[in-house]
Amino acid sequence: MSDYHINIFYSDEDGGYIADIPDLEYCSAFGETPEKALAELRLAKEAWLEAARQTGKPIPPPRYRPLIYQTTH
Repeated sequence: MSDYHINIFYSDEDGGYIADIPDLEYCSAFGETPEKALAELRLAKEAWLEAARQTGKPIPPPRYRPLIYQTTH
């Protein structure tokens, strides 16, 4: 199984980096550096998945692919 796509971007408003997983609704994290945002996101992902399992919420498969990686055939 492939893993979820992760976006990391700088937010002027927040004064740091935001990392998110588009396939997991509201799963995001903040960090002062891209590396810290990614480390925090890994924790958030595990917490998101555990909460979904405990509550019976469906866990979506990894589907999001940025346009740059999509090809037409």
